[in-house]
Amino acid sequence: MESIAVEMRDITKIFGHKAANDHVNFTLRRGTIHGLLGENGAGKTTLMNILYGLYKPEGGDIFLKGERVDIQSPEKAISLGIGMVHQHFMLANPLTVTENIMAGNFRKRQILLRKDQFRREVLELAERYKMKVDPDSYIWQNSVGEQQRIEILSVLFQDIDILILDEPTAVLTPSETDELFITLRELVDDGKSIVMITHKLDEILQVADEVTVLRDGKNVGCRKIDETVTKRDLSSMMIGYDIDLDLQSTHECTGDCIALSVKDLTVKNDKGLIALDHISFDIKEGEILGLAGVDGNGQKELCEALTGLRPVEAGQIYVKGDDFTGKNSKDFINAGVSFVPEDRRDVGLALDWNIANNLIIKEYGTDAFSSRGLLLRNKIKSHAKEMIERFDIRAIGEDALVKDLSGGNQQKVILARELNGLPSVLIANQPTRGVDINATMNIRREIIESSNNGTAVLLVSADLEEIIQVSDRIAVIYDGKIMGILPGRSSVAEIGPLMLGERMQRHDETASA
Repeated sequence: MESIAVEMRDITKIFGHKAANDHVNFTLRRGTIHGLLGENGAGKTTLMNILYGLYKPEGGDIFLKGERVDIQSPEKAISLGIGMVHQHFMLANPLTVTENIMAGNFRKRQILLRKDQFRREVLELAERYKMKVDPDSYIWQNSVGEQQRIEILSVLFQDIDILILDEPTAVLTPSETDELFITLRELVDDGKSIVMITHKLDEILQVADEVTVLRDGKNVGCRKIDETVTKRDLSSMMIGYDIDLDLQSTHECTGDCIALSVKDLTVKNDKGLIALDHISFDIKEGEILGLAGVDGNGQKELCEALTGLRPVEAGQIYVKGDDFTGKNSKDFINAGVSFVPEDRRDVGLALDWNIANNLIIKEYGTDAFSSRGLLLRNKIKSHAKEMIERFDIRAIGEDALVKDLSGGNQQKVILARELNGLPSVLIANQPTRGVDINATMNIRREIIESSNNGTAVLLVSADLEEIIQVSDRIAVIYDGKIMGILPGRSSVAEIGPLMLGERMQRHDETASA
């Protein structure tokens, strides 16, 4: 038993009438990295939330180093040496980065540390792990990717033996991911034990020692990672059948009509600093332009400016030749511009509404779903059922509250709404973040199909595999500037240096191509 860090036996957790975990057994060995795979709603995060003390199971037992423990709260988990970085962040928006880390650190806050001393420690730890943060900024001023780094730093401050990471590399470049994996290996060499929830099969094969797969709340198998295990093996375990992982974009952009044009665009961030510095690009009808870059380099501000949610300091935005600079979000919606935001919970959805109502948020009051000021409930329900089937939204029905769905199914609701009716322009910011492999492939196919039908797509993604697989051209952003625009199918080796700030030679000629 000395080699076992955690053993969870017959864990059962029920929400309503559904078993999120159905007598699940899970074993984490000391000094190893254990991958946890499964489709959205399979029960992965629920299982780890139980280990972290956020949920109390209806049945089962947890053993640490052979001794049974009762984990009633995250504070108890931390006292036992268990830390967790969540997919949905647990940060206080009104506080600064330093204040959040101080408030969230149960052990060090027992020692009277001066704030300036703690701030220096934050900077030292951030530098050690190559995680750039501003310790004096407020949480609401940071992008989703920056908030992810803050969460990781907060947990690293705690004296933990067991580290749970939920999608830890979603906002990292390939080189940063490699550096993180080196750090994780150093931690396990020191005897730490790590659980990594991820939808990236390549990461499991690259860094994990073992992997457990959940499906429909049950443990369907545990495999040791060696040269015999393939992505196809793992994906088949996840969904119960083989899927095609070799998605190829077969459409060709042959049109000459510019659907979206950005000219010398300058935009400020929430701190009042320049986030976009005179950037320019065009997207033709039926074209997918991928935007690669480390999160926090202006992507969020660009997407908001292109949908009327953020003011423009200088430059112009044209939609199908019409100047939309300074117009509001409703004007963009009426022009056929759809938007998939990076923050699905706070920006993309009305969490307390059901699926049916979320699917028609942009069409309330239109003839499609209302008459003489009254909503046409039958049409709304019929539309919802159609979208649920088309996008494989896993829910008990169209009346299910969106807040009760898994993160991946919440994302499917947004995609269903924004792709409905064939938009002229689609701004998609991290459309597959936190989504399982099967849903990811379906979302990518839907985006390609939309472009096949004439939609101009700006695809913003921290997943280079996605950018390379789907895009017709690839723009790379760094520090609010476009470093270069490459052809689709460019390699990671070509994209990576631009993501680190190395400007592409002859950029002006490439960008205007």
